[in-house]
Amino acid sequence: MKKFIIVWVALLMCQALNAQQEHTERKKVAVVLSGGGAKGMAHIGVLKVLERAGIPIDIVTGTSMGSIIGGLYAIGYNAHSLDSMVRVQDWSYVITDKENLSNQSLCDRQKQYTYIYSMAIGKGDTTTGGFIKGKNLAELFQQLCTGYTDSLDFTRDLPIPFACVATNIVDNSEVDFHSGRLAQAMRASMAIPAAFSPVRIGNMVLVDGGLKNNYPADLAREMGADIIIGCTVQGAPKVAEDLSGTMSILSQIIDLNCKNKYDENLAITDLHMPVDTKGYGSASFSPAAIDTLIRRGEEEAMRHWDEIIALKQRIGIDDSFRPVILHPLRPQVMTEKQHVTRYTFENMTPQAERFIRNKFNLNKCDSIDANLEQQITTSMRVDLFYQTAECHLEPEADGVRVVLSAGNRKSVQLHAGARFDTEEYATLQLGLDIPFKTAIPVNTDLTLRLGKRMMARGTLIVHPRSIIRPMLTYSFRRNDVDIYHEGSRDYNIRYNQIQAEIIPINHDLRHFNIQYGLRWDYMHYRNKLGTESSIQAALKNEHFFSYHARINYNSEDNWVFPTRGARFKAEYSYLTDNFAELDGESGMSEVNANWRMSFTLGSRFTLQPMIYGRLLFGNIVPPSFGNTIGGDWFGHYVEQQMPFAGVGNMEYIDHQFVAVQLQAQQRIGTNNYVLVRVSGGQQADRLKNLFDRRTLLGAQISYYYTTLVGPLGASLGYSNHTKKPYFFLNLGYEF
Repeated sequence: MKKFIIVWVALLMCQALNAQQEHTERKKVAVVLSGGGAKGMAHIGVLKVLERAGIPIDIVTGTSMGSIIGGLYAIGYNAHSLDSMVRVQDWSYVITDKENLSNQSLCDRQKQYTYIYSMAIGKGDTTTGGFIKGKNLAELFQQLCTGYTDSLDFTRDLPIPFACVATNIVDNSEVDFHSGRLAQAMRASMAIPAAFSPVRIGNMVLVDGGLKNNYPADLAREMGADIIIGCTVQGAPKVAEDLSGTMSILSQIIDLNCKNKYDENLAITDLHMPVDTKGYGSASFSPAAIDTLIRRGEEEAMRHWDEIIALKQRIGIDDSFRPVILHPLRPQVMTEKQHVTRYTFENMTPQAERFIRNKFNLNKCDSIDANLEQQITTSMRVDLFYQTAECHLEPEADGVRVVLSAGNRKSVQLHAGARFDTEEYATLQLGLDIPFKTAIPVNTDLTLRLGKRMMARGTLIVHPRSIIRPMLTYSFRRNDVDIYHEGSRDYNIRYNQIQAEIIPINHDLRHFNIQYGLRWDYMHYRNKLGTESSIQAALKNEHFFSYHARINYNSEDNWVFPTRGARFKAEYSYLTDNFAELDGESGMSEVNANWRMSFTLGSRFTLQPMIYGRLLFGNIVPPSFGNTIGGDWFGHYVEQQMPFAGVGNMEYIDHQFVAVQLQAQQRIGTNNYVLVRVSGGQQADRLKNLFDRRTLLGAQISYYYTTLVGPLGASLGYSNHTKKPYFFLNLGYEF
């Protein structure tokens, strides 16, 4: 038996030696992937075919998007893993600096659907230099590179040796990454000048490597490649007729700069596969574009199938050879929890460290996943006002050490929004977030709206470690409002409203907000223009004190065109003029609520039922607080305004009003939406008479296209209340 075991071990050793000899005898194969932005998704299709053909890949080099695809392939993301990964990403979020505010306050989340531009202004901010800082890309790379986040030798420490290229704009030199932090190297290689902020390492300021070496076949040869297989996505050269716009000219300038070494590197390539990317650009990250580009890469490689198979003989392998297909080290990287040995804070004040430790209970938290990482870094930026925040994991004997690193703190965050519609024409809104660097973070939010309705508001928000954020708000509004009656303009009111509110209890949870507060309103009416038969009574200057309790819940995935989730708002208020009574009688009570849910049928069609209403109780109801309907949004012109399909302008209705609405939303393509909305409502002077009056009915159809500055669309509606059609045109987010 002992002799048998010795012979068996000897045979295994011989087989291993033969296999090793066979491996050393075959030639080394390198895959070189060019830059090209989103067009580089085609590289995935080429890699699919190479895996199908059984071609071993011993070296990978790349530039820009080629460095991202290549770097991930080198750490184990095979072609199918890459295909799945790029399809599930929300690229509209990844390639921007938007915050993932799903775990932040509804007020913070609302800003994403109000402003079209935000800019952090901070002393000594070295992360700028491009329109996009690239923080979301950096976080994604950090997550995808889990297990390879330390400083590494890319030749020795990765499953497949890898290298990528960046450009140092200090001396216009080529920087070849053979070591370092993989995520940082990929981020530097794709830092398109002016679009993305450069990456600073030591005295180097690094931008897209395509400016010096967009197709780094020479790197592959230096790393020992015998055979080079390359994929490029540049497209056909442009002629004069193609250079007609600013973007096409800018693209041509970049393409010309990317010609450095290009022809020389093509000359040393054994098999070159140029993918046809006509019709797509560097920013074509839509799901349809990604699908097409991957398919085109696969189709181009299949056209070279015979050449690929013929390479096997040159490589030194036969048809029976099957290379090992790698897999990501942690395929469940987005959800997998890892044991934490300790937390380390870099460039953060002791107060900031205590805030994060207490908010997330880190002293008792012994595990972390990608979701918690993102919550912590988002809190560092939103609650503590750091311009940048990073979280990376460093392996230790019993788990990982979590390193939380912060950049400079913001001094001011500037927001800007603009909109146009056929009612108010052009409107501009600016916002300033000014943080106070105190032990308990305090933030001042200043807002200015310019247009037909002018508004200035200041809000002071305290950010304690608990979920309560006390608020103090003071606002001035200069309103110019047209009031209609049954579809015809009745009169115009111009007035100033000064409002101050203190909210000592302001509970913030995920998707959920509860407020209790006291408010003071002063109404100063400048003039009222209309006929003597105007419906509303004469208006006089007056002030009010009111108590408010509000509940706000919103889990919708998109606040403009939701496909899932729900929205619920409810409020009770008690209006007085002396904290207890109104004109010597009991105060006015107000109850209002709206509830909307989204149900998706298929992948593009969504039904959204909604029920809403506003009930006023009391002997005295000031006209400035009476019920109004009209338009598409709640509280657009005045706080108590409610939408109603088919009613385009604001109209007063009775003190008791409830309504239902059903909206059908059809997405066409990627950015086009058709909305059909029908509404029915009941109004009465008393609640018991609510169903004695005729039912209000309305319908409208709308078309919208999502743009970088908000939705652009038009609506056509009709109701039995106005008895006339109306047309409304809108560009931009509602505010």
